[in-house]
Amino acid sequence: MATGDRVQVILECTEEPGTSRYHTTKNRKNTSDRLELKKYNPVLQKHTLHREKK
Repeated sequence: MATGDRVQVILECTEEPGTSRYHTTKNRKNTSDRLELKKYNPVLQKHTLHREKK
């Protein structure tokens, strides 16, 4: 369970929205901007940019 300043976020693929989503946590104090990470999309079978979904 996340405690303190850590919040759960959903990362969604930017190339094919809806095909790949990841759940992770981030520290709201240290990272106030939206999170962007390169993650693997199994539908496209390659690494793509995933952004934090609102």
